[in-house]
This record gives sequence, C-alpha cells and structure tokens, in this order.
Amino acid sequence: MKDFGATDSVGAKRRPDLLIWGAAIFLVLAAAFAAAPALRAGPATLAGLLLLGGVAGVAILGLVAIRASTAVTDPEPEGAELFVDALSEPAALTAADGRILAANAAWAQAVGDARRLPKGAAGAGLFAALVKARDGAKGEGGRADGTLVIGGHERRAEAARLRGGRLLVRLPTVIEKEVFVPTAAPAPVISQSAPAPRTLDAFSGASPFGAALLDGLDPFNSRILEANPALTAMAGAVPAGTLFGALIDPPSRTEAETRLAEGKAGPFEVRLARDPTRIAHLYLYRADGRLVAYLIDVSEQKQMELQLAQAQKMQAIGQLAGGVAHDFNNLLTAIQLRLDELLHRHPVGDPSYEGLNEIRQTGVRAADLVRKLLAFSRKQTVQREVLELGELISEFEVLLRRLLREDVKLITDYGRDLPQVRADKSQLETAVMNLAVNARDAVRAAKGGGVVRIRTARLTQDEAQSLGFPGAEGDQAFIEVSDDGPGIPPEVMGKIFDPFFTTKPVGEGTGLGLATVYGIVKQSDGWIHVHSRPGEGAAFRIFLPVHEPTPAQEAAAAAAAAAPEAAKPRAARDLSGAGRILFVEDEDAVRGVAARLLRARGYEVLEASDGEEALIIAEENAGTIDLLISDVIMPGIDGPTLLKKARGYLGNAPVMFISGYAEAEFSDLLEGETGVTFLPKPIDIKTLAERVKQQLQAA
Repeated sequence: MKDFGATDSVGAKRRPDLLIWGAAIFLVLAAAFAAAPALRAGPATLAGLLLLGGVAGVAILGLVAIRASTAVTDPEPEGAELFVDALSEPAALTAADGRILAANAAWAQAVGDARRLPKGAAGAGLFAALVKARDGAKGEGGRADGTLVIGGHERRAEAARLRGGRLLVRLPTVIEKEVFVPTAAPAPVISQSAPAPRTLDAFSGASPFGAALLDGLDPFNSRILEANPALTAMAGAVPAGTLFGALIDPPSRTEAETRLAEGKAGPFEVRLARDPTRIAHLYLYRADGRLVAYLIDVSEQKQMELQLAQAQKMQAIGQLAGGVAHDFNNLLTAIQLRLDELLHRHPVGDPSYEGLNEIRQTGVRAADLVRKLLAFSRKQTVQREVLELGELISEFEVLLRRLLREDVKLITDYGRDLPQVRADKSQLETAVMNLAVNARDAVRAAKGGGVVRIRTARLTQDEAQSLGFPGAEGDQAFIEVSDDGPGIPPEVMGKIFDPFFTTKPVGEGTGLGLATVYGIVKQSDGWIHVHSRPGEGAAFRIFLPVHEPTPAQEAAAAAAAAAPEAAKPRAARDLSGAGRILFVEDEDAVRGVAARLLRARGYEVLEASDGEEALIIAEENAGTIDLLISDVIMPGIDGPTLLKKARGYLGNAPVMFISGYAEAEFSDLLEGETGVTFLPKPIDIKTLAERVKQQLQAA
C-alpha cells in the first residue's frame, strides 16, 4: 500500500482540522465563562445549580456535535485499503477533488507517485467519470467509465463511489486477443483454431452427402483418415489411406487444383472418377492442420439446368426460324405464282420452258426447307386426328423397309395395350422416318450395316420418368428408334437438335432432320429424349400423351364408322369460275400476282392491303362478296379479327385463310365460326384455283 501522508485506518494519524479544534476550544471557554457567575454565587442556591447544569449540558452537546461532524468525514475502514492493495490491476482511493488517498503498487508503476490525479487533457476523461460516479448516474449505481492518458496512450478507467464520499479508481487490464493470420493456403478453406480432429463428428458421419477427414492441407494429395457411408456410396469403397484426389476424375481434378492455386472461392465442381457422368460440388473445411472434405452430388440439378438451357435455346432459335420462314414463304409464294404465269405463257416445247421448270423445282426445294424450319419452330400447319399407335407404325413399316436398304435390318417391337394418340399423321410419320434414316446412316458409316429397331409401348408415369421424361404425368405413348451404331459423342450431344447442325460430310445432309423431329414432337405436346453412350448405339425416345376419348367423342366415332363413307371432293379439272372474291394480303407481290391470275380464270377480285381497307370494302359491297381470302398475320387488324368484324357484311360466304403460320396460332380466335379453311404458304396458282372453286361450289 502506498501511503500519501494521512492514513485512513482507525488509530492512525490524521491530518488535524483547525476549524473543528478551534470551535471546540471556543466552546470550552464559553462554558467556563458562563459557569463563573454560578461558582461565585455559590452552588448552594437553586439558581446556581441550574446554571451549572445547563452549562455542562451545552458543553456536552457541543462536544457530541463536533464528534459527529468529524465522524462524517472519517475515512473508510482499513478493509478497503487492504482490498485495493490486493487488486492485481492498478487501483487507487481518491477524494472527489482528485487527491489520491491511497494506491497499490500496480498504480504506482503504471501512473507514478503523484499525490493527485493528472489534470488537463490527460485526466479530463477520468475527472468526468469521477463526477458521474460521485453524483450516482441513473442506472449506473455510482459507477462510470472514463479514460486516462498515460505515456501518450489512452487507457480505460473505471470510477466507483464508496461510503464516506471516497472514490475507487481502477485501470482494468486490457487482454490482447490473438489475431490469427492464415498462411498461404488453398481457398476456400475455412480457418479454425480448434484442435486437430481425429474422427468425423456425428453430423458429418450421418450426413446424406459425402464427407472425408483428410490428413493434410492439400486436399487432392492428402490421405483419407475416415469417410462416411454417403461418400462410399458415391465413390465406391474408400479404405483409410486412400488419396482423396484418386476419387476425382483427372480432368476436373486439374481444373479444381488450378482454381485452388489461384485462390478462387468454392465450391469446386468436380466429376467422380468412378462415374464421370456424376457431378459433385466440393467444399473444404480446415481445422488445425487437417481438412474435412464434403462432396455433394448435384448430377440431377446439373441435368435439369442443361435441359432448361437447351429448351430456352431451342425456343429462341424456333422464334427466329419461324419469323424467317414466314417472311420467306411470302417471297416464295410470289416467285411460284409468277413462275405459274410465265409457264402458262411458255408451255412445253417453248425454248424457255426448261429453264423456267428448273427454277420451279428449285423453288419447291426451298419450300420444303421452309416447311422443315416451320416444323422445328412448331408453327407448321397441323391437322390432328386420333391415331392408333400400332396401326400407324405397321402401315409405315413398308415404306421404312424400302428406305433402309438391304444392309440394314429393321426390327419392330409392338407392345401390348397400345394407346391412341392425337397428332398429325403425316408429321408423326415424318418424325419416325427422319429418325430411322439417321440411324441407317449411322450404322452404315460405322460398319457398313447394322440393326435399326423401332419399339412402341404404353408406359406408366414411373416408367416414363425412368426412361428420360422427368415431367411425365399419367400414362404415355412411347416410340423408340434405336440402332447398334457407334453412338453420339458427348461433345455434340447438346447440339444435335440445332437447325443446320450435322456431323455428316458436306453435301450429305441439311442438318434439319432432327430439328424437324424436335419441332413435330413439341407441337404434338410430346417429349423427346436421347440416350446414347459411345460404342453402344443411340436411342431416340418419343413420349406422347395418351388420348382418352370422351363419351361424346366415342359416340361420334361409332356413328361415323356406321355411316357410309362420304365421297371425297375430287380435284377440279376446270379451274375457271365466277364469283366476287375479297383478297386481303399485306405483301404486294403476292396479292398482285394472285389477283391477276384469279381474274384470268374468270373471277372478280377486290384487293385490300390490310384489315382496315378490307373492312371498308366489305361494308361497301355488303351481301355481294362470295369468298373472303385473307392472310392471318397482318399489321393492324389481323385475319381472325377482320372476320369477326366483317361477318355481318359477308353473310354466309366461305372464308379461306392463307399463312405460313400454324393453324393452332389462330384457331382459338375462330371459335364459333363455320366455313373456314386454311391454305398454307407457299402456294401455287393451281392449288389456289382448285381450293377457290371447291369453296364456291360448296357454298
């Protein structure tokens, strides 16, 4: 204990208070002077006795009052001093004015032997805390925090009020937290200062994802100390001492090591050495010289991401192809109609006939190319009907055998209880034919021949999902075209349905075969999946929704079967006719040539370049129009909207739409309309004249 002059223990020397002692002396003198008359009067008298007693009482009361006043300012008992001396941190007992009454050795070492607390800027923060502690700040119980500047460094100080008006000042010891600076280590390893684990914890051991404890900080070159059952199920048997890097496929391991060396953040995407088709995310956790590696299988997630990306890509390409095909169809229609006009002027035997006929054949090939683009983009004209799956393939099998040639064997496998489907028969046949021809080319190019197998079946929902249709709902009609060829390389698997992509030599394919199949299946509300591994052939699987007819449809089908078959309208040989036709087409080249050729065959043609103009003409010629021919997609009022607005002026006149878009694009808009037919572009004058005459005769 450091003693600063006056001590605070009982019986120890105190600094005398002159005012108190002076008051005591004057009180004694005043009592003596007051008692003097009583003593002279003699104590025998009653008045003298009373006076002496009163003076004695006043003296005693004065001394008691002086004693009480000095007791209020008495210091703390010696126990407080012993407590301060026992503290390991710097501590001192001070008065409210900053005088140091007592301090321990730690205080003297830290602050010095000064008899007062530092003043000025160094002690401003501490004096503020002393005032707050002395006044007993609300909610703080006579305690306050401040600061004391010692040797140019700010130190935290705590002040607490004691009994008797004294203050206890402490300088708490600052515990320096150890800051861990990680050494250069692969990222994203989580640094911990925990002891090195010897085994996997209960959570890692029972987790559904793979976990392994590694003896080292280099994950791919460290040995496995322990692995949980989930890792064994993913990567096969993992005995202790196996290098963790041996579980990873070498190419993906190299990529992950490169990212680790560059300090990239995880997780790291790796493929398993046991099955490179399985993809996992690798997470690393470091604990004092060892690593815990976690492998989470994300194969299904990656597959879904690839399917979504493929669907989005195909949708974007389809929109582009559909737009191009629509505009190209208008140009082809104008070319073919003009060629029809020229061929009429230059018949067979004319020197120009051969050249014009070659141009026409080229136009037909271009039209077929556009038709395939429309099939891919799902904007081709469809005529859906209910089909028996087994009958469809059996009828088509004869043509397929001729296409596959003698060196390729065709095997058909018909399942039991084959369902009905509602689709366009010609389109579905085209899809199966394209797949069979592709399989034929694959086996012939690889080994000069082989086997092409076509299998049909009815699948349950679970069976469809297991065969590659994750979104299957209910029973599915199944068509599979497979071969025993070399299979499809993994690097081109994601491109096989892209238009104009082909692996065949130049001049042996347009690259639209599989693109057409994709569009036909999608337009039929179906799903197509490819299963192929190198050396094991390829299998294209088509899933179509099963058609379940309603009772009304079943009754209508039975009535149709019982009724005699109606004779189909025969193609008209005489293409001339009479009648007033309102021809609406926004493409001038198509409208001008078609109207001129129809007029040449005896028809009166009223031309309109858009829906607004056609509506005005229809109103002006109300009740006199025999046939409306209109494009579907036009600026402003489109074809179906024009029909609804002009129906009052047309009466019961038949309507024929022409367009390069699918019938499904506007069929919903024609609900309740009758006498409406559709003619897909590109069109030639013969087809147009035949359809016009048939419509007018039927009306």
